[in-house]
Amino acid sequence: MQLTPHDIARMMDLSAVKTYTDLETVGQLAEEAKRLNCCCAYVLPCYMPRMKELLADAPDVLLGGTVGFPSGAHTTAIKAAEARQLIADGAGELDMVINVGMLRSGKYDYVENDVRAVVEAAEGTLVKVILETHYLTDDEIRRGSEICVRARADFVKTGTGWAETGATLHNIALIKSVIGDDARVKASGGVRDLDTLVEMVRLGATRFGVNIVAGVEIIEACAASPGGAVEV
Repeated sequence: MQLTPHDIARMMDLSAVKTYTDLETVGQLAEEAKRLNCCCAYVLPCYMPRMKELLADAPDVLLGGTVGFPSGAHTTAIKAAEARQLIADGAGELDMVINVGMLRSGKYDYVENDVRAVVEAAEGTLVKVILETHYLTDDEIRRGSEICVRARADFVKTGTGWAETGATLHNIALIKSVIGDDARVKASGGVRDLDTLVEMVRLGATRFGVNIVAGVEIIEACAASPGGAVEV
C-alpha cells in the first residue's frame, strides 16, 4: 500500500494545544489545516468559537475539542459538561484525557465510568481517549486500553503532547495488541517525521496528532518522495 500526501493529511489531526497558544497561532493552525486538507484541527476550549469561524469555508476539516486537558484529573461531571459544551461550540471530534492518577492507583471502575460518561455525553460524536503513556507502565497501558474498549471509545490515543514521550513504536504495538479492531489507535506525542509515521501505520495507527511544524514537514517529505508517495 502507498500513502500520498493527501492520504497522510486525512490521517492527521493538526493541533495547537500548549499553554502558550495564542490567537495568532490559532490563525496559523487554521491556515495550515486548510492548506493541507487535514482531517481535524484541535485547539484549546476557549478558542473553539474562533476556530469554528476560521474553518467555516473548509467543511472537510473537522474542529476538534479537548476534554479534561491536559491532566485528566477533572471531575467526571466537569468532563461530561465540557464535552457537551465543546460539541455545542462546533466540535466534530473530542480528545479526552483519561484520569491518569486514578488509573495508576488501580481505580479501574472509576476510570471506566469517567470515560463512559464522556462517551455518553458526546452522543455519537467521535471520542478519542488519551492514556498519557509516558506516565504508565505496560500493564497500566493494557488496563487503560481495555477500559477504553469497554467504555466504547472510538480511539485509544498515546499522549497529549505535553509529556516527554507518548507515541513510541512500543506503545503503538502494545495498544494495538490489546484493542485489536474494537477501537482504533491514534499516535500523538513524538510523531515528528515521515519515517516514524510510516512505521506506526504498519503497527496499526490510523490517526496522528501533530503540531503545525511537524505536520507541514511530514506532508512535504512525503511529496518529495519518489513518485510522491511512500510505501507502507
